[in-house]
Amino acid sequence: MSAVNSSARDVDVDLGKLFASLVRAWKSVLLVAIVVSGLAFVLASLATPAYRAEERLSIEPRESVFTRPEQRGTAETDPRFDTEAVNSQVEMITSTDLLRQVAKDLDFASRPEFDKAAGQSLLGRLLVLAGLKSDPGEIPAEDRVLETFRERLNVYRVENTRVIAIAFSSEDPEFAAAVPTAIAKAYLQFSRDAKIQSNTAATEWLEPEIQALTAKVKEAEGRVAAYRSQSDLLIGQNNSALATQQLSEMSTELSRTRANRAAAEANAESVRMALRNGGSLDTFPDIVSSGLIQRLRERQVQLRADIADLSTTLLDNHPRIRSMRSQLADLDSQVGIEAQKILQSLANTAEAAKLREEQLVADLNRLKAESSRVGEKEVELRALEREAAAQRELLESYLTRYREAASRRDGNYLPADARVISPAVVPVDPYFPKIVPIVGAAFAGSLLLMAIGILLRELFSGRAMRPAEGAYLEPVEQIRMPEPAPIETPAGVSEPKEMDPDGPRHGELSAREAAEMLIAGGASRALFVSPEGDEGAASAVMVARDVADAGLRVLLVDLTAMGAASRPMLGDDEVPGITDLLTGEAKFVDAIHSDHYSDCHVIPVGTADQHKAMRSVDRLPAIMDTLSAAYDVVIVECGPAGAESIRRLVSEGTEVLVSVIGPAEGVLAARDDLAAKGYEGLTLVTPADYAGAPQPDRTAA
Repeated sequence: MSAVNSSARDVDVDLGKLFASLVRAWKSVLLVAIVVSGLAFVLASLATPAYRAEERLSIEPRESVFTRPEQRGTAETDPRFDTEAVNSQVEMITSTDLLRQVAKDLDFASRPEFDKAAGQSLLGRLLVLAGLKSDPGEIPAEDRVLETFRERLNVYRVENTRVIAIAFSSEDPEFAAAVPTAIAKAYLQFSRDAKIQSNTAATEWLEPEIQALTAKVKEAEGRVAAYRSQSDLLIGQNNSALATQQLSEMSTELSRTRANRAAAEANAESVRMALRNGGSLDTFPDIVSSGLIQRLRERQVQLRADIADLSTTLLDNHPRIRSMRSQLADLDSQVGIEAQKILQSLANTAEAAKLREEQLVADLNRLKAESSRVGEKEVELRALEREAAAQRELLESYLTRYREAASRRDGNYLPADARVISPAVVPVDPYFPKIVPIVGAAFAGSLLLMAIGILLRELFSGRAMRPAEGAYLEPVEQIRMPEPAPIETPAGVSEPKEMDPDGPRHGELSAREAAEMLIAGGASRALFVSPEGDEGAASAVMVARDVADAGLRVLLVDLTAMGAASRPMLGDDEVPGITDLLTGEAKFVDAIHSDHYSDCHVIPVGTADQHKAMRSVDRLPAIMDTLSAAYDVVIVECGPAGAESIRRLVSEGTEVLVSVIGPAEGVLAARDDLAAKGYEGLTLVTPADYAGAPQPDRTAA
């Protein structure tokens, strides 16, 4: 059989000894840290200082409200100033043409720090000779300078702004400040030149377009005028056809005439009815407004007043009163005659309105026919006018743009859409090397590396290791079956006594006898407790194989910490097991494996984290019930477990067995503890022909 235990798993790390090694070596650790810090200080002091300067540009429209083209908006709405556009300006600043121009203006080639071939070290030359590095001298001088220029240049967009920062580093602080300024000036000049070039191209393109478009507009307007003349389409007010306008006015006049006629006829009929019925005529406006009738009415009032005055002194037949009454009758007759004249006037007015209405209706019908003809002609005319208007609008827009472009070209006013908001200044302190941070990092790093080295040395030497409690570090290659022998009672322990058949059985059984007992008793579950440690797991293994050889379906569940029961059956392969079932990381079909040497099935310890599995230990009874339903006998190797630990595994038809390797006080104590906790009828099982494993020493790690 394979080994029951692995020595690599039977040792623990002694943290006290491990960290005590750091205390013992603190002087050497500190000495190395000081030496490394000193070397870092020397190297940082000897390093050539580098200075960095930075200039910042704001990308924004430079046009004023008086010179900005009408179609352009503000910086918030103009797509030329969005995030992508600003990033494009960053790429423009780092373009090869611009950098080459700046390098030429500032004479970068005359500075050794920008020529890798001139300042190459001895190590670099040796690497070139060995073929491990390309020769910088083979690259053109301008390209070498440009490459070094790019390495020391950093152009970036400030986050969430339209600001571009231009940073440059050099050994000369004044040169470090001059380069960003030169780049910014070159960029602004490049932007102006690009605008001038674009403006010139637009002007040159617009000139012939305007000439051609002017001819088209003239031709289109000529067609409109010719068609209007041929079609006899006269234009009235509001740019509408004269026939249409007259039709509208005629309709209005006809409505007014009909209203006047109806009013005249109504007034005449009212006066006629009043005269016929003898009614009062003073309520009609036309009669009331007559001056003659008003004077006659006034004369009547005066005569009635005089008659009333004379009646107080004269009789009715008095000649004077009779004369006044005769005058009053003449006045009434004259009023009637004047009313008849007014009635005739109203009738004449109504008749005239009727004749006017008939004339207007005739004219209206004629204008309707004319308006219909004009409408058909206007459709074609409007199409010609639309074409002429479109050509005219396009010409006007071209003229406006041409005037703007020409004025900018003649006035040389094309500002770049950027300005310097933070000019570069000559740096005072170098940004590299920072001696204090470098020395501090070297000191901390050397301390950390020395501590890690000492800890690893202690671990690999074994001085920081100690054997695990209850571990057997030498593997058991084979399990031999010795002759059965009774347990020798250690000193101080009472000799076991025989019990009655119904009490606990204190005699030992071999593995085969224990298997026969389980088969004969119809046990569905057997719990093996091994007080002597992992070696006692051999009893559970042998009993499981004997039950399987008898033709029953049997499953061995290994609940030991190191897999003492499953390793002799499956080898050292790491396969899913009971811990994977508890954590839900495997299914039953993945956790059940076949014994290499029998028909027995095995569930090993598994590969999942045991601490995580213990948090789900409440699932263990359900898992055991499921397995018991699928197998005839389920054998569980519990290791050196106590009575409380195995309580959740006990169910109906469960047998509890104690594995015995040799005479030991711990076996009897464990048996008595189980019996005291209610597990009566315990069976002691020993593997026949078994040779115990030697005890480990302290240097086995």
